Amino acid sequence: MTSSNPTLGAFTKVGAMGLNREDTSTMTIDGTIHKTGILAVILMLSFGLSWSAISHDNIAFQIPLFGGAIGGFILAMIISFVPTMAPYLSPVYAAAEGVFIAALSDILEMKFPGIVIQAAVLTFVVLFAMLFAYRTGLIVVNNTFRAVVVGAIMAIAVFYLVDMVCMLFGVTLPGIAINGSMLSIGIQLVIAVVAALTLALDFDSIAQNAGSAPKYMEWYGAFSLMVTLVWLYITLLRLLANLRSRD
Repeated sequence: MTSSNPTLGAFTKVGAMGLNREDTSTMTIDGTIHKTGILAVILMLSFGLSWSAISHDNIAFQIPLFGGAIGGFILAMIISFVPTMAPYLSPVYAAAEGVFIAALSDILEMKFPGIVIQAAVLTFVVLFAMLFAYRTGLIVVNNTFRAVVVGAIMAIAVFYLVDMVCMLFGVTLPGIAINGSMLSIGIQLVIAVVAALTLALDFDSIAQNAGSAPKYMEWYGAFSLMVTLVWLYITLLRLLANLRSRD
């Protein structure tokens, strides 16, 4: 159920441009940061509660794994197409994703002890590294950058869609399985790079639309960041699992 960020483009729909930290009637950067923090706390609480409550019964274990994944996906689609729902559904999305990644993390933690904390630390390192690169101008988000990253996101989305269709027929695409192969490592590394670059798109959308987008878009901006961070964490988790499989 790993998927690329489906949220790109909503800021264009509302036609917002500009930057103004003082106008509290519209979206602000500070407001978006605060709401991102709220969603992060909800996700971590959901993760912690789910982690401690997970049963390893074959049937019961699948409920949080697939329930959280499907629920999170449906909520993400609703918010992406109806951004006005972001203030109400974003917290629910964060809770659903907390359940999902807790179940997925538990599976890999049992096989590769310590992998969850490694993936979490790497996710935060990448987040702050990308924020630093964006703020200092090391990464410039222009039309070419957007076209390349969005094109890569669409290619990854198609790749996962094809994989899900193949799974219905009992076939796994090369490079998907966690088997320590160089192909699997290479694919997950490329996806991780694209997920990291997507953070720059998120930062730029928030910065460019602060001051003129509707106030509810603070929640949408926070939601968009959470989608990317969850995607990045899952990809890093799979990448580390493949690397550990080679030991």
